[in-house]
Amino acid sequence: VQLVESGGGLVQPGGSLRLSCAASGFTFTSFAMSWYRQAPGNERELVAYITSAGGSANYADSVKGRFTISRDNNKNTVYLQMNSLKPEDTAVYYCYARRYGLNIDYWGQGTQVTVSS
Repeated sequence: VQLVESGGGLVQPGGSLRLSCAASGFTFTSFAMSWYRQAPGNERELVAYITSAGGSANYADSVKGRFTISRDNNKNTVYLQMNSLKPEDTAVYYCYARRYGLNIDYWGQGTQVTVSS
């Protein structure tokens, strides 16, 4: 099983980034997908969640209207489009897969996002 994140980097405030998470080794279409983030000294927090079929998504209040989660079940990939980035969005972003009911979950290794001028 692998979840491989990419797309992180350094961006100026107000800029945009698109994170990708490529999944392999499990039935992607059976898993809800989420993005979490963890800043230094902080607990890991949920950023965005999308259902297995992609029909519903939820967001943390801090990113609503700026971030969009999506998935392509043909490519086994989930995305996080991040716009209007703020310095407080700086964190390591993690991809998370969970199959509810069977309590099976997987984490990616994380990708660093730094928002700074």
